[in-house]
Amino acid sequence: MKPPKSKNITWQGSHVTREERELHMGQKGAVVWFTGLSGSGKSTLARRVEQILLEQEVTAYVLDGDNLRHRLNADLGFSPSDRTENIRRVGCVAQLMADAGLICLTAFISPYRTDRDAARALLDAGRFFEVFVDTPLDVCERRDPKGLYKKARAGTIPNFTGISAPYESPVNPELAINTDGRTVYDCASEVVETLRTHGLFFAAVERLAV
Repeated sequence: MKPPKSKNITWQGSHVTREERELHMGQKGAVVWFTGLSGSGKSTLARRVEQILLEQEVTAYVLDGDNLRHRLNADLGFSPSDRTENIRRVGCVAQLMADAGLICLTAFISPYRTDRDAARALLDAGRFFEVFVDTPLDVCERRDPKGLYKKARAGTIPNFTGISAPYESPVNPELAINTDGRTVYDCASEVVETLRTHGLFFAAVERLAV
């Protein structure tokens, strides 16, 4: 990560430790990074996971790719350098949310492995979960919920991942899910169970027992 341009700034620590926040919240802060092609089901899956976690009294929040490009990253396009900057900013925001004790769910195509690895490097081991939404291109294109593949095939959208721009699949994700032929609930439940077995939170009934 590049150092800040200004040399007249100092990192300010907190009077509250991460451990104190997590003890108060009853969970561990982490980033769950959903990656996959457009139309693979990343946002839908992330939002269903968020809902299930909140039902289990676990605090979570989704950072969605389109939403952040409306404001925080409104100045960025889809060139390789802009994609990298987009993910750099997202990784920093997600790390802050995890430090606050939240489970941050990010839903971004994030096509480059090096960018995803850089986001992972911001967190301690065991606090970054890469979830590869491994839905085949033909399935994503058949769904085409935003009509983007049709435009990309027509040449009206340049640098479109999977068509005119590359997607580098994860090599060793914490979880890989193909959403084709499965319900959103089943896929989301698999993600939630993975997080629970890694000790990020107890189920509500377990917390009551404690």
